[in-house]
This record gives sequence, C-alpha cells and structure tokens, in this order.
Amino acid sequence: MSDLGHRAPDITGHPDAAEMRERYAQVLEGTRAVAVDGLMLLTGLYAAISPWVVHFHGSNAELSANNLIIGIALAVFGLGLATMGERIFRLGWTCTALGVWMIISPWVVTVGHSPTRGMIWNNVLIGAIACALGLAVSGMMMLGARRGTGK
Repeated sequence: MSDLGHRAPDITGHPDAAEMRERYAQVLEGTRAVAVDGLMLLTGLYAAISPWVVHFHGSNAELSANNLIIGIALAVFGLGLATMGERIFRLGWTCTALGVWMIISPWVVTVGHSPTRGMIWNNVLIGAIACALGLAVSGMMMLGARRGTGK
C-alpha cells in the first residue's frame, strides 16, 4: 500500500524559490499579452479582407487598397507580438495610430467618391478595435516598465 500520509517537503527555503515565483508571475501576466496579440492578428486579417466581406472592393479601389495595406500591417504587428512580444511592445502606439487612420480613412481616401454606410461602419469598428488594442499594448508596456520587468 502507498503511504497517503506523506507530505511533500516545503520548498520555501529553497535558494531558487524567489526566482521561481517571479517566473510564475511572468507566465500569468503573459496570458493577457497572448489575448492581445491574437486579437490584433485577427483584427488585421479582417481589415485586410473587409473590402470583400462588405462588398466595396469593386466600387472603391482606393479604400480597398488602404484596408488591405493597413490590415496586413496590423496582422504583422499581431504576429510580431506573438513571436517577440517584449521587443515589440514599445511599438504599441503604432496600432493606435493605424486605428485612428482606419477611422478617418473613408473620408480621406474616398475624396472623389462618397463612402457608403457599410464602408464607414466597417472602418470605424476596425479602427476602434485597433485603437483599443494599441492602448492595451501600450498600457502593458508601461505597467511592465513600472514593475521593473523591462517590457
């Protein structure tokens, strides 16, 4: 029979206990970053295909090209967050700037054309999501710098 009354030894006195606690805290903090990079990647992919989803790729080629380019940039940023998060966190403000551009682009890019409601709503929603995710990345970077982790 096995000894059910046996307890595991207490490792609080172990010399590496503080380092293990710090590493565990970093792993728990990393789950927020995983959510943000995944959402950023999906936002970028949707922005890139949105002219075909909302059906304005034939009627407004300029806005279609704009959404494709900005969508690819957001997707690459999301992929960069997934692969080298600590190094790219400092560029979180660029997602906010791209989000603002997505919001105003239906009126700026379609000067000769008048944007439809679908184009406006599509770009405003994508832009708002990109702004929120960019601010989240910047906030995580500032929080990491404040804690001294250097993110």
